Amino acid sequence: MRNQKALLVSGAAALAAGVLVYREVFTPWQQAWGATVEETEEPLPGDDLLAAPAAQITRAITIDTDPAAVWPWLVQIGADRAGFYSYDWAENLVGLDIHSAESVVDDWQQLEVGDLVRASRHHPAGWYVVHLVPGEALVLQMADVRAQRPARRTDHGLEFQWTFVVRPAGTGRTRLLVRERVGFGSRRAQWLMAPTGVVSFVMTRRMLLGIKLRAERSAPSPPGAGRGRTKVPSGRVRRRYAAGQTRETIEA
Repeated sequence: MRNQKALLVSGAAALAAGVLVYREVFTPWQQAWGATVEETEEPLPGDDLLAAPAAQITRAITIDTDPAAVWPWLVQIGADRAGFYSYDWAENLVGLDIHSAESVVDDWQQLEVGDLVRASRHHPAGWYVVHLVPGEALVLQMADVRAQRPARRTDHGLEFQWTFVVRPAGTGRTRLLVRERVGFGSRRAQWLMAPTGVVSFVMTRRMLLGIKLRAERSAPSPPGAGRGRTKVPSGRVRRRYAAGQTRETIEA
């Protein structure tokens, strides 16, 4: 009997220690993987499009080529386009039919606010483009395809926003930031979605590494060559999408 009690106490202590390590060590590390403290705290384009309260995660990676060579890989993401450069086999286990591209495809370089970035080839689900600054920032929000607008936490239990930012990081290098913002409509929804945090980390980390690998491998040589690049307009085009309407402004 004493041995059984000792085993139970030891097991409970080990479980408690594991939970503590997961919460205090692993969770903060994976939620800011590759990102500096400043990058996790600074505002990014589109943050204001998903209202507080919202949980926020920022991950990042340095890519050894310039932003103009990284952007084309971002703008062509989508299940029916270039995929997500992550673990295709894992995504395909749930029937998404993802096939990540190994090259930049000209036909996939057009993206506009209001477009649907598909999560599956066979089902009308994914994210709407809600903010776009060519060559700099892409912001997506989980789609309510039936309503033809981003999903609202009041209707679906949560809102999800995905932000991609590319910026120069010294001569010939790029910082790629990926931010997730999630707003929950209830505590129940928050608890139900909690297990997806680890999945998000595993898939996002692989995506960042996949983009890095592809962008560096296809980087033009010598610097300045045009292969693998897209033309960014001379003016900065800022577009937003909200409540089914598109607003556009151009800054010189």
